[in-house]
Amino acid sequence: MSAVALQSAPSLAPPLAVLAVLAVLGIGVGAVGSIVARRLPNPVGKYRLLYVGVLLPFALLAYGLLALLSLGDAVAAAVLGGTEGVAAAALADFAELLGAGLVGLAAYAPTIRGIRAVRDIELSTGRALARMARYVLGLSVIVAGAIAPLHVTGVASPLGLVGVLVVFVVGLFGGAPWIVAAVRSTTTPTGETRDRLDTLREQAGLDVRDTVILDTDDEETATAHVRGPPGYRRLFVTSTFLDRFDDETAAALLAMQAGQIETRVQPLRAASVVAAGVPLVASVAGWGPRWVLLGIAVLALLGGFWGCRRALRAADDHAAARLGADSVADALDRYAAVHEMEPTRRRIPNPLSVSVALGDRIDRLRGR
Repeated sequence: MSAVALQSAPSLAPPLAVLAVLAVLGIGVGAVGSIVARRLPNPVGKYRLLYVGVLLPFALLAYGLLALLSLGDAVAAAVLGGTEGVAAAALADFAELLGAGLVGLAAYAPTIRGIRAVRDIELSTGRALARMARYVLGLSVIVAGAIAPLHVTGVASPLGLVGVLVVFVVGLFGGAPWIVAAVRSTTTPTGETRDRLDTLREQAGLDVRDTVILDTDDEETATAHVRGPPGYRRLFVTSTFLDRFDDETAAALLAMQAGQIETRVQPLRAASVVAAGVPLVASVAGWGPRWVLLGIAVLALLGGFWGCRRALRAADDHAAARLGADSVADALDRYAAVHEMEPTRRRIPNPLSVSVALGDRIDRLRGR
């Protein structure tokens, strides 16, 4: 009996070989993409497109191939001696997600040098990879734990799949204050820094439960984001945000975050994912006419993204009403300058984007 079980157990060798090949290909994709991005106008913006439009889809493709080759089942069989049960399912999902993450890291590595050059920053390749690896590991654990119940008999029903999707998306957005703190290095502001942040939040009209600082001294990313459900909203600001922006600029950027709370930008993004995800899951699972369901998913996504862009413009208006349109526009200009970005402008909004082109936002505020 044990011999039969041993023979039927999936082999680790083929998926690991494919994983190695994908990692090598990823290095090539990242290197070529980095060379192209450095030679194009507005290279920082092109690097962001490279990450979202090329490296992320490549990692997703790697995940699909590794899942098709049963990498997860092979790992579960090798570690636990079988592929049955919640523990084996969670381990299998984790292994496949982590494998795809490693491919993504391999593709990301060659781009670090380019980012360092175009932004003129002292970003260590090893430190950048270590931070990204922590993020990949944490996200793999979270996603694997969320989708493991789908493998349990009785849960993978239509209602169960939809329920898991809704819970996962809501949990991801609602649990962001804890998730971000788990996968990033954070500190709690004290002394003068705490007092300065309190003053800035008051000027911006930003009501949050607490503030956490993300360490970004190496990559010099100056951002501020509010995450979490009502009653436990947490403000994340980077150390570079505090170092590079004066109080007027910082207050205006925080006022935009207050505006996004007012216009419910984050809930709209979550709702867009769920609205598009439900018919997409139904189409893949064969619960109805496939192309009709796919069409509904596309329309839901486009409609949701349109609503997100509209809400973002309303958030800018909220900030402008509080601190002045010119102050908010100047803050966005300063944000672009700190990140060595040229504000992009579009005659026609990108229907597949939840955001509005930075240059268009600035022009709109100037026009007020």
